[in-house]
Amino acid sequence: MLDVGRHPNVNILAYSEVESLKGDIGNFTATVRKKARYVDEDICNACGDCLVKCPVKKIPDDFDMGLKNRKAVYQYFSQGIPAVMTIDPDNCIYLKKGKCGVCKTKCVKGAIDYEQKDKILELDVGAVIVATGLDVFDPTPLTQYGYGKMKNVITGLEYERLINATGPTGGNLLRPSDGEMAHKVAYVQCVGSRDFNYCNYCSSVCCMYAIKDAMLGREHEPDSESYIFHTDFRNVGKWFQKYEIRGKEEYGINYIRGRVADITEDENQNPILWYEDTETREVKSLNVEMAVLSTAAMAAKGSSELAKKLGVNLSEHGFVAAGLPYPSDTNVPGIFACGFCIGPADIPESVAQASAAANRAAEVVFLGEKKKTA
Repeated sequence: MLDVGRHPNVNILAYSEVESLKGDIGNFTATVRKKARYVDEDICNACGDCLVKCPVKKIPDDFDMGLKNRKAVYQYFSQGIPAVMTIDPDNCIYLKKGKCGVCKTKCVKGAIDYEQKDKILELDVGAVIVATGLDVFDPTPLTQYGYGKMKNVITGLEYERLINATGPTGGNLLRPSDGEMAHKVAYVQCVGSRDFNYCNYCSSVCCMYAIKDAMLGREHEPDSESYIFHTDFRNVGKWFQKYEIRGKEEYGINYIRGRVADITEDENQNPILWYEDTETREVKSLNVEMAVLSTAAMAAKGSSELAKKLGVNLSEHGFVAAGLPYPSDTNVPGIFACGFCIGPADIPESVAQASAAANRAAEVVFLGEKKKTA
């Protein structure tokens, strides 16, 4: 991200949305709305002085999955590029009522600008690459897992934030119910994935990130115990099976082949997982201190709206339809796609797709420039 941020040929339009796209291959006009941050990006250095006295403190932090609160003026995440603050207009007292203004008085560089407005930009571009990523399935409808009702049942992304040093607990795996360290953790695979009621496809990355998360748990707490409940492992990438074996042999991960049917809890709010062990054909239960749901990966929110603006087709699952005649091509010449926006893909696969899309876009731009100079 730092390399991109300081590259002379890359212009980052963060906090922006594509409004429309007109034209054709080699000659597109993209209309982009650059939203008002109410902070001057050219002046702000994310020092944090404006945060100190902001009185609005209890806004759920989206990046930390609502596990902690942020203020009305905030930085989306600490490694973000560009490294600037943003004022939330829906919660800022000054922008809503014309009162307060504390952040402006505390900003010695004078970066706060309450009068800032959205900007509409028109960009002449030769090609477009769609790389909108993914969103994750909300497991609340799967009431058998108790998500949203049992405090110690969380999702994989929530776990990622808890185990991260910049997260709400400073990297300590603390139970939401009582703030105590979770030593015994179960990971439940295929929550929403491979399910004809929700996402009838494999999300591709869940097996590997559950193993990684279990390894992180042991590294943070050497006496921790991890249990991964799976339908079957689909670790098909290079060295992936070796990674799975390493998880068992070096980190003591317990792999249980059996789909969890129900999660209840005891008097101490410890999750109890009920499942059929498909190897022994026995119904069993396991009492743990925290349960982590590996939820299905889905097309990003807003994909259908963006597809309409660009004129690209979507697959039956809402992903961008790509692959003809080349893997990154969409139905619109000059518009390419890569990564999870075209379907489940891990990091190496996404990087390879990104290189392919960049190469195809470069062909379009290069040929267009060549025609202009001919």
